[in-house]
Amino acid sequence: MVAAPKSVEQLTEAEAVAELTRLADEIAAHDIRYFQEDAPAISDADYDALKRRNTEIEARFPHLIRENSPSFRVGATRAEQFAPVEHGVPMLSLDNAFSDEDAVEFDARVRRFLKLEEEVAYTAEPKIDGLSCSIRYENGVLVQAATRGDGRVGEDVTANVSTIGEIPRRLKGSGWPETIEVRGEVYLGHAEFAALNEAAEAAGQKTYANPRNAAAGSLRQIDSKVTAQRPLRFFAYAWGLLSEPFAETQWEALAKLKSWGFQVTPQSERVQGAKGLLDAYARMEAERPKLGFDIDGVVYKVDRLDWQQRLGFVSRAPRWGIARKFPAQQARTVLEAIDIQVGRTGALTPVARLTPVTVGGVVVTNATLHNADEIERLDVRVGDTVILQRAGDVIPQIVRVVPEERPKPEPAPFEFPHVCPCDLKTEVVRETTASGAETVVRRCSGEFACPFQRLAHLRHFVSRRAFDIEGLGEKQLTAFVERGWIAEPADIFRLHAHRDELLETEGYGETSVKNLFEGIEARRTIALDRFIYGLGIRHIGETTAVVMARGYGTIEAFLEAMDKVAARDPEAVEELDAMDQIGGAVIDAAAAYFAEDHNRRIVQALKDELQVQEAEKPKTDTAVAGKTVVFTGTLERMTRDEAKAQAERLGAKVSGSVSKKTDIVVAGPGAGSKLKTATELGIQVMTEDEWIAMVGG
Repeated sequence: MVAAPKSVEQLTEAEAVAELTRLADEIAAHDIRYFQEDAPAISDADYDALKRRNTEIEARFPHLIRENSPSFRVGATRAEQFAPVEHGVPMLSLDNAFSDEDAVEFDARVRRFLKLEEEVAYTAEPKIDGLSCSIRYENGVLVQAATRGDGRVGEDVTANVSTIGEIPRRLKGSGWPETIEVRGEVYLGHAEFAALNEAAEAAGQKTYANPRNAAAGSLRQIDSKVTAQRPLRFFAYAWGLLSEPFAETQWEALAKLKSWGFQVTPQSERVQGAKGLLDAYARMEAERPKLGFDIDGVVYKVDRLDWQQRLGFVSRAPRWGIARKFPAQQARTVLEAIDIQVGRTGALTPVARLTPVTVGGVVVTNATLHNADEIERLDVRVGDTVILQRAGDVIPQIVRVVPEERPKPEPAPFEFPHVCPCDLKTEVVRETTASGAETVVRRCSGEFACPFQRLAHLRHFVSRRAFDIEGLGEKQLTAFVERGWIAEPADIFRLHAHRDELLETEGYGETSVKNLFEGIEARRTIALDRFIYGLGIRHIGETTAVVMARGYGTIEAFLEAMDKVAARDPEAVEELDAMDQIGGAVIDAAAAYFAEDHNRRIVQALKDELQVQEAEKPKTDTAVAGKTVVFTGTLERMTRDEAKAQAERLGAKVSGSVSKKTDIVVAGPGAGSKLKTATELGIQVMTEDEWIAMVGG
């Protein structure tokens, strides 16, 4: 069981030793995932928090600093598939600032160290979110390129770097040193990233979560021909080994790099003093949504290079520079359009189409606006600059509008549609509760008559938790619906009538058609709970479907009961209401669904195509019968779905959250807040092995 970490001030020396050991191992593991595998497991903010805690403990207990301290390390050791390259000058990283106060204190430290009364000039440069690279030129010719690696030894990526168009093979102009290591960031723009992922998805290949991962994965390809096909770009902003000086200031150096053929960030500026640092940050934050590439902060550097030389380094970071990070999980962007999406239950959801921006390590182009009431509350309009927020895996949402940046003349308020956006233009109505009260949800009244709902219903029907039909994804369903082959679920099991036509369709051969029909035939026998869940009835999710299946036992009993519920037969309604976790919302939704003749016909037609299995009765004589179980963290001996199904077979109830009603929490590696809550509530916690031992495998 994991308790909340103590504050640094409360740690004993023995606890500090243990904590520094843990942090060194954890940070090293994250470095490998980020720098070698291009697959970070935590956000930048969480990673920064680990590094800060390590630094704070070392500051309190300097005699405990370890040889493998993260304070001495930059990045991770190189991957074995690349030859080692020792940097002429180490590629060190910058310390971070997270607030105006941190930036002001940075300026004060610089002036104290240099004993200056005058204002200091700085360059403020956008912090590009890409992959650091050092490129060595001798007599103006590119001879070697390497990744950062651990800061001292990187990976030889010369062949791959040579394919990047924005990196000159031979330096232009004059005045360059005989030997120079030009340093900068390899990155992908938003448009290039979107095109790369779209092409990869179409080819059935790996897609990337964000441009940084895509750039890193592209640069670290074994075959440089693959890298050559990726639209990588490069900004130069620094240098390492030099045979002789070439500039007196950072600002002059950027101009020289540009004259030699490199791209430098046009948003960079030269500013004066602490106020200049703060103003530059504000300007960069406002400019961020319009850049077309990812930045995650601003880098401040003392402009005079002789002062940089005097300031020198402390540990692994320079005293003359610092990275001011943007707030985690929030970003500023522009609302380009508001589209209306129709879900499988007919709910109309407004979706914000945004200028691409990275939030929490993921490129976001869309965000939910929830409903008409939310649009009115925010007073958000097309063209507005907005603040976007994303927490964990939650769908991104617009937090607020930046009213002072609204375009002139002001755009008109958004008018929510009164009819469905489909060709049928069926009426949109506000949903009402059982008591007649209106909700914020607006729904299309067309059900399967609405083509948006039809396709969404079918997508739900074939989804993993429902009928789980392989080879029948959204692309195939859309094509089959458009050709008139599928209009309802039963048509999927009649698709074989179009086999010859399908074989003549581009993209389908004997093997793919055979696999598709085998996947369909494999689902002609289906469990009752999957059948019920697959119908897509509002308020009847996976858990409720299991409860109903166990309550009725057979498909015949289920359908007979639903007909009676639709007719509001008191006994049938009471029987359904008595089932665990089923209340008025489920009863009303089931009654409304089965009261519609076309729905009842669809269900009957589907039943006629299938062999629906009787529901398995839960056991009552097991160690976990009647107990509520929560699985959290990573399970290593079975999948989460397998564990859940096993627990339910043994008569347990599986919950997704921990509360006072929880009996057992099974915690695997990576367990977080749920484990903490269980500990605080005194709930029984066990490992996966202990769970398996208790339930008998």
